[in-house]
Amino acid sequence: MADRNLRLYRREFLAGLGATALAPALPSIAVAQARPSLALRAKEGVIALRAGAPETPIWTLEGPASGPAFRFKRGETLEVTLGNGLPVPAVASWRGIDGVPAAAPLAARSPLPSGARETLVIPFRHAGTFLCDLRLLGDGRARPSPARALIVSESEPVAVDRDEVLLIEDWRLRADGTAIAPGLDPEGTAPIYTLNGRTSFELSAFGNERLRLRFINGTQRTVLAVKLENHDLRVMAIDGQPSEPFLARNGALVLAPGGRVDAFVETNTTSSIVLHDGKQAHPIGTLAISGYVERRAPRMPAPALPSNGLPAQLDLKSALRVDLTLGGPPADWVTPASFVNTAAPAFRAKAGRVVVLALTNRAAIATVFHLHGHHFRLLDRLDDGWKPFWLDTLAIEPGQTQRIAFAAEFAGSWLIEAIETDWAAPRLVRWYSVE
Repeated sequence: MADRNLRLYRREFLAGLGATALAPALPSIAVAQARPSLALRAKEGVIALRAGAPETPIWTLEGPASGPAFRFKRGETLEVTLGNGLPVPAVASWRGIDGVPAAAPLAARSPLPSGARETLVIPFRHAGTFLCDLRLLGDGRARPSPARALIVSESEPVAVDRDEVLLIEDWRLRADGTAIAPGLDPEGTAPIYTLNGRTSFELSAFGNERLRLRFINGTQRTVLAVKLENHDLRVMAIDGQPSEPFLARNGALVLAPGGRVDAFVETNTTSSIVLHDGKQAHPIGTLAISGYVERRAPRMPAPALPSNGLPAQLDLKSALRVDLTLGGPPADWVTPASFVNTAAPAFRAKAGRVVVLALTNRAAIATVFHLHGHHFRLLDRLDDGWKPFWLDTLAIEPGQTQRIAFAAEFAGSWLIEAIETDWAAPRLVRWYSVE
């Protein structure tokens, strides 16, 4: 029987995970002197998904770092080179990186042809947990593709002993061991979950350590609840932006596909890492405790993470208000492969104006909305305030309308995505303009 504490608290998540405002904005960041570089290549690869069976072919995003994450610092400006070694066009999507119009997939940057190479520059205005992947054009392709985490550390020290990424992904395997891409009928396939690319993952730690665990839902379509048994998870950031610290309800984190939560945990005992996908619980890893760290005095709760400088207030009275329908007939929504930026945008906003979007889900199942280029606030039901955290991804239950607001700070053409929480559902996109 599934653990009742791991039921998906979607409504609670959508209604708000915290109760207080973010910390005041920091002064502007000085321009970094050094320019780090990152060489990426889209290529054929493999992943081990079944013990004793041949490795499963996939299309991967290869980089110089081992492990699931690339790491940089706030204030740095990154030069990225992407080479496409796949037999099909590829486009890199940078989830959570605000205000870099040159990197905006599809809306400003066309797919990269097979055999081609491109370079772009990404200034890291914000610290946080972000994602990079090739999935915008991944529906129905010959092989699925994993995601890579992109970690941008704070300029100031953070009171933790270690900083760990926990990237959760899902796969659908045929009987012959090959994996199908999303957007295809999964009939006859078996679901498999991995944590940091492994079906059996162990994170070693000492007892009495404070860990920063960056939980990432890298699944294709699934809303997840994640729990570290016998531990309290203190939420510190959501979708790459700091929040007022608070304890996760019943110790479970709820993440929409592409969603990220940074949580602090005080280690005490060996525990299972368990996810719930709405159908059943899946143990996907272990926190293994060996030995203890002696401290002279009990550790005080960690303060909030430094602000990234997002606005403390939004002027809702003079906001541009737009209704967007998700689910049901595509209407103005198209698949990424059919996208052209000459089509009419979903809306146009003047730079600096606040935008309020009313998102109505007409689909029969939950639909996930993702906004590129900006983070948003989730508004209260009466439209008289907002939840005290920022998001870039939101799961909306069938028949519901959720209102979000953001300051259109960055001029450019930006993508918006909508996808139903079903493996075979198509990813759909539109775009908006800030002028």
